[in-house]
Amino acid sequence: MHALLHKRQVLNTAISTGTPADFVDAILQLGAARSSAYVCCANAHMLVEAHRRPAFRQILVEANVVTPDGSPVAAAVGWFHGTPQARVAGMDLLPALLAAAAERGQSVYFYGTTAAVLAAMVARARRELPALRIAGVHAPPFRPLSPAEEEADVAAINAADPDLLFVALGCPRQEQWMAAHRGQIRACMLGVGQAFRVYAGLEPRLPVWARRLWLEWTYRLWQEPRRLAGRYFVTNTWFVYLLARAALARLVSGHTSGSPPHPTNQL
Repeated sequence: MHALLHKRQVLNTAISTGTPADFVDAILQLGAARSSAYVCCANAHMLVEAHRRPAFRQILVEANVVTPDGSPVAAAVGWFHGTPQARVAGMDLLPALLAAAAERGQSVYFYGTTAAVLAAMVARARRELPALRIAGVHAPPFRPLSPAEEEADVAAINAADPDLLFVALGCPRQEQWMAAHRGQIRACMLGVGQAFRVYAGLEPRLPVWARRLWLEWTYRLWQEPRRLAGRYFVTNTWFVYLLARAALARLVSGHTSGSPPHPTNQL
């Protein structure tokens, strides 16, 4: 198995780096090895939460792969470490991994959202990727599960024996769920949240040109203003502030030492 993706620090969170193809290959290798591993897709909101909550930051620290899901996160990797980094969003990673899994004969399992979303996902996958092995699907109830229900879900997933387990429970619940089940589930788990609804065709994405202008958050805000207004206005402001503070500290450090900071310094 090849070495995992190199990580770079952004706001004290280690972000995995590489091309989108590198991410797909590394994740499929984790799945093929039946590693009890997990992958987090980090946007600005997640990095701010990691900065504010040490317990959540530890979940990201222990993740096997942390993708630069948001354009600002990918850009920050490039700004602070001098190497351009492409965005690797969960919404793009999901279909790419399904296509690659179909080619390699690896199996997948979908866990989360609703039965209707899962049915639409399976229908699309069977239509576009007839060779894809779908080991199973399950939509748990929208409430805390009892220990017996948790054990039953884990047993069902392990019995299905997927290479990849896609998890859509919303942030931070899906990240907490994956971290809690490392060592119990014999698969590579991926927290992809909203990607389920997009793949199912129940929620459109903005055109590529709009995504390149970092407008995707405004579109989601328009869709769910009550739920997302506070998150975006507060966390986006915090993210910009924390980046500016890190950049200033880096600049002062460089002037003080007479040389630029080492590229692996934490931000």
